[in-house]
Formats: sequence, structure tokens, C-alpha cells
Amino acid sequence: MIDAATLGAAPPAAAMMAEFGAGVIKVEHPKKGDPLRDWGAKKNGIGLLWKSISRNKRSITLDFHLPEGQELLRELVKQADVLIVNFRPGRPEKWNIGWEQLRAINPKLTMSQITGFGYTGPYSSRPGFGTLGTLGEALSGSAHTTGPADGPPTLPPFMLADGVASLNAVSAIMFALYHRDVHGGTGQFIDLNLIEPLMRLLEHMYLDYDQLGTHTGRKANRWKVSVPRNTYKTSDGEWIVTSGSSPTVAARIYKAIGREKLATHPEFGDAQARLRRADEIDAMVAEWVGRHSQADVLRILEDAEVAVSPVYDIAQVMSDPHIVARETFLNIDDPELGPMRVQAPAARLSETQGRVDHLGPVLGSSNEDIYSGLLGLSREWIEALKSRGVI
Repeated sequence: MIDAATLGAAPPAAAMMAEFGAGVIKVEHPKKGDPLRDWGAKKNGIGLLWKSISRNKRSITLDFHLPEGQELLRELVKQADVLIVNFRPGRPEKWNIGWEQLRAINPKLTMSQITGFGYTGPYSSRPGFGTLGTLGEALSGSAHTTGPADGPPTLPPFMLADGVASLNAVSAIMFALYHRDVHGGTGQFIDLNLIEPLMRLLEHMYLDYDQLGTHTGRKANRWKVSVPRNTYKTSDGEWIVTSGSSPTVAARIYKAIGREKLATHPEFGDAQARLRRADEIDAMVAEWVGRHSQADVLRILEDAEVAVSPVYDIAQVMSDPHIVARETFLNIDDPELGPMRVQAPAARLSETQGRVDHLGPVLGSSNEDIYSGLLGLSREWIEALKSRGVI
């Protein structure tokens, strides 16, 4: 697999594939590298996010702007199963590494391209990556539905649209490889953008508008299909979250807070009627939670078999006994930064468990292995490529 993408909209897909055994060659600009190397927090001048997103990859340098660099990539593609890119539509074709040009030399190739708006449509040529997915959150409708009811649309402080697109890329790549390897098909071009994968998570909102003409506005932490549902502040200044997603769960909440009779009241027990009393029910739960410590709230609601959780900060997440027991974070020794805790592969497979062999490599550290070993270039030719800035 070749990862010739940058930043956060596609490289995580290659990282997830690498966790389960894909041999990933990360292609970077000889001087600049992937901009992700310089993005976000750093330690000793080294980007921390880069280290995790580039796990298990080998790094080579290659300048697509130069004809010799384009030819080197085509030579790599001849031996590849998958190529992941996120160039703006038209750029790969300009560099002679577009889908039609590459499938001609490797009909078995699957090429996944994640762009801001997709490869077709009137917005396809617009840039979409400097925003790190915020355009996906805005155009999908996600930002419009998040935040306080009387406040502005809210963007998440992490790469939501980019991450959802990467997850979709992984599944699409596997579908394409299954079609190729099991059904004897050819390779495929995968067209993904930052908008449509996130839209799939908002599916109920589009259905409501299409069939009922209703708009979903901002309701902070509440949701019109579930009452009570919110974050609630405890007497000791901590927070918990709970949700009465079904009549039986709502009944348990009523019982736990000393309002058991409400479960049989037609205005509070019925799922649809309960929604009309949302403000009243939410205030009732908030008042009860506010009179108890977080520890007591968690104990009482858990004993009542109510789904409840403390609202953690990052330090609490990493020290939680459940997270620790599941080894959600792995200690990996990095030659540049020393021991680092990074998240383990999320999916737990019984026979082919994912792994993290190493973190993000030094720029171009696998040039010799790939260009000499895989492509068979002579040392003289490699030095000549270096001198001309190709690699």
C-alpha cells in the first residue's frame, strides 16, 4: 500500500490498514515532508500527532512535480495493491498519476482519493484541506445542530469529518479488495469527500426534513428523540451524563431519583408524550443530580441499571481502570521521543489482532530499502536523484 496523502483526511486510513498487516510506504516531499509533521503540539521539535498517525509506515521522499518523481511513483504503483491520496481533483492527472493513467499500468490497483467535495459536482475543484474538515462539518449540517440553542454553530476541537472519511476509506478499500480477490474483479477508484460520510451519521435529520418538513436546530446536549438526555452537574462540581432512550430506562431513572410514579403517568411514561415534557423532566433530573456527589449519583444510577457515565477529562480517561485493563493505550518506545503512550487498534479481532510495531518514522528513512531493494535502483542513480531534488 502507498500512502501519498497528507494531513488528517486520508493518512489515518493507511495507519489503520498498517495495524493489521498492510505494508505501507509513506511518500513525502523531500524537503517539506507531510505537513502533519509540523501540525499541532510538538516535543523536541517533533509533531506528536504525526508519530501516531504514521505508525507502522515506512517513509520515502519523492517530488511529484518532477517527471522523474512521477515515474518513480508509477514504478511503485506497478507493485502496489492500494494507493491512498487526497490531492485536489485534476492534480494527479496533471502529474501523470491520475486514476486512468495508473490503472493502465496496474489493472489490479485500488486508488482511494479523499477530497473536500468529491471528484464530481460544481464544487469539486474547490480546495478543501487547509480547513482540516471544518467545511465537512459545516456543509453536512453537523455544525448547525451542535451548540447551545441560543449560541452559534459549533465545530468540534478535533478532526471529525477527516476521521469519519478515513474510516469510510478503510471499509471501501476492503470492499474493493474483496471484489478483486474473491470475485476476480479489477481494481477500483474510490471517490470520497469530507461531507458525505459525515452526512450518513446525521441520517435521521434528513429523513425528518424529507418526510415531515422539520428542521433540527441546536439543543446543546439534548436530543429530541430521547428524554432525559443531557450532561448534569453534581453537588461536588463534577459532571455525569445519562440518557432515557426507552420507556424502561426512563422508568428506572424515575425510580432512582424518587419519582417512581411518573413511569405509569401517561405524560411521562409514554415515549412520545415524554418528549413534550422534555424541559420539565430534564429540570427534574438536573435538580436531583445537583443534590448529590458524582460518586453517589454514579452508584445510585448504576444500581438502578441506568446507563450513566462520568464526564472525563483526558487524564481521567487514560487512568480509568477499565481503559487500563483493556490496554486501550500501548507504551511504544520511539527512537526520537522515547516511551510514548498511543491508542491501540480499536477493533479487537480474535485471530488477527492489530499491532503497533513502531511510530512515525524519520523523513526518508526507508529510501534505501525501497529504491534500492524494492525497485532495484543503483546507488549511483539514487545519488543522482538526490542531487536533483527528486527524492
